[in-house]
Amino acid sequence: MVYTLAASTLTVAAPLGCDTSQAEGATPPRLSDVVVTGTDDEMLVLEVTRENKVVVRLPRVEVGQGVTTAVAMMIAEELDARLVDVDIPLAAARNKGNQFTGGSSSVSSLYDPARNLAATARARLVTAAAQRWRLPARELRTRDTMVVAPDGRTATFGSLTEAAARIRRPKVSTKPKPASRHKVIGKPTNRIDARDIVTGRAKYTGDLTAAGAKPTVVARPPTLGGKVVKVDDRAARALPGVLEVVRVPGGVAVVADSFHHAFKARDALKITWKAGPLAGVSDAEIRSRLKAAVPALGGPPRGSAQIEARFEFAFVSHAPMEVLTAVADVGDRRAEIWFSSQTPQEARETIAQAVGLPGSAVKVHVVRGGGSFGRRLNSDAAIEAALISKAAGRPVKLMWSRADDLRHGRMRPASHHRIRASHAQGRVVAFAHATASVSESYSGVRTASFRAASPLPSDSGLYNFGRLSGDSGSVELAAIPLGAWRSVDSGTVRTAEEIVVDEIARGLGKDPVAFRRTTLRSKSVKAVLDKVASAGHWGRTMPAGQAQGVAVHEEYGSCVACLVEIDAADPKNPRVTKVVMAADVGTAVNPRGLQAQLMGTAIDGISTILSAGLHIDKGAVREGSYADFRYARQRHAPLSFEAHILPTGGEPGGAGELGVPAAAGAVANAYARATGTKPRRFPLDF
Repeated sequence: MVYTLAASTLTVAAPLGCDTSQAEGATPPRLSDVVVTGTDDEMLVLEVTRENKVVVRLPRVEVGQGVTTAVAMMIAEELDARLVDVDIPLAAARNKGNQFTGGSSSVSSLYDPARNLAATARARLVTAAAQRWRLPARELRTRDTMVVAPDGRTATFGSLTEAAARIRRPKVSTKPKPASRHKVIGKPTNRIDARDIVTGRAKYTGDLTAAGAKPTVVARPPTLGGKVVKVDDRAARALPGVLEVVRVPGGVAVVADSFHHAFKARDALKITWKAGPLAGVSDAEIRSRLKAAVPALGGPPRGSAQIEARFEFAFVSHAPMEVLTAVADVGDRRAEIWFSSQTPQEARETIAQAVGLPGSAVKVHVVRGGGSFGRRLNSDAAIEAALISKAAGRPVKLMWSRADDLRHGRMRPASHHRIRASHAQGRVVAFAHATASVSESYSGVRTASFRAASPLPSDSGLYNFGRLSGDSGSVELAAIPLGAWRSVDSGTVRTAEEIVVDEIARGLGKDPVAFRRTTLRSKSVKAVLDKVASAGHWGRTMPAGQAQGVAVHEEYGSCVACLVEIDAADPKNPRVTKVVMAADVGTAVNPRGLQAQLMGTAIDGISTILSAGLHIDKGAVREGSYADFRYARQRHAPLSFEAHILPTGGEPGGAGELGVPAAAGAVANAYARATGTKPRRFPLDF
């Protein structure tokens, strides 16, 4: 259902998740029945301004994934508007409705509401022009953010917006266009914010001057979950530019005139710390406990042979390029917070509870983020900033350093996997996958609860593998701050399974691609596999120490395949030289954006398989910067990258996290074939 809202300009709204079948022919409520409140709760709202701009305040956050561009394309398509005339600001935290950004769901959840909004707005604008010109509405056309008459007369949407707001029943269809008429959706398009990003005009939290907030940093304990015993801040307070020194649950905060002054004062603090609860725990013990927590596998079918493998995956930091930053202005009766959040509604309630205010007294402004990969599902920095602002009695701009985020921030949990494939007469008759991972018992801050629709252990229904079974266990490590990392469980579960699929093929004397083709259930997955095999010249002769690897994945209503070529002539310094990916996501709103997403997942796969992970040494995270958290740099990126988007049409599926398991599995399989080894611990250099 699409509604016309009471406003002086054309303003229409659709409930998120609206049923497209109800939009056409539905009887809208009287204008007096619907009031614009400014919060547009549970609605996606479109306004045509007098300045000829189309504004949609987006109930999602832009963290580099390109959702603002995708939504702008949907709106421009149905309105026949110029893309430059479409503005997609981010909505502040609402009182109800869905503002969750995650699970690769943004495009799919907004596709119908956005197109219905724009189609309804277009119908009203055309009807308003028809009344002005006294022409049949069906004779009018739209293009370039204006209505065009048969005789060449034009009227901008902005000039018609007031009249269109009074239209009760449009004289032309309000249905979205069929895909056959799409001119914007499906066309590779540059990001609408690309120029602002590269020229520095795009504003992130650290760029804000809101409330005159003062730069703030925190001295944190040397071990996870450590506590302040006592602090001598006399030397710090004596330094120039220092305004306040306050204790918070995570450590000791310094508020100063600049970040330079704040860091200098932080380093001058003399703090006695109580060690955290994991002070005697390191990687070896964690791995041992995880292995012991993996549930037993049931007995294999009689008469079958077994292929078994165990895998270990290290903790992994999100490490987005923009470090965590939050501006907070907390008073006795109200609070205002600015930061990049994937869960702003939950963040508001948590912040309100932390500072002792009702949720209605807290306003959360959602700011674009410089990367996330799941990190901004949690609001650690914003909660901490609010507490500091309250204690200091002034607005603050808190910035976590890179070391803060790596050593005290969220991370993908370490996990251990045991897989057994049973085969008889040349086919797999049973497949069992049991896992154990570190579970969260961290009480420092509230955690956003989120698990994607990832395959559970033993749910490898991608293949015709007979009887599927498995279970999962967990190990509790107090003070380990965990969070949903891009692709969540699939990044380890499916990666391990794709490695085993290669080993099954090898054990049966079959080519890995041919074996997958004969056992995959889905025609769509076979199609993307065939595409990468063809485009990547699977099976070509390669020099010694070099090899190809392949893997597939299906999730979020989409599927992907990845082919990797690796040079592992020096096994300790492998280099991925080529990546070919193919994806079927139904309708790809912006193929160029999807290609960029796939490229990012390829880098994630290269990094987490070959080099990037976090070590725990006596209760502390060893890594503290990009120098030792060895995520892939430019010199590690593939020399050649291709991403093929299969034009299958239909409803759009998810894409942001889709490629990680396939990329990781393909890298691991390529390395195994190049070196003749069976890698079992990731990253490989752990």
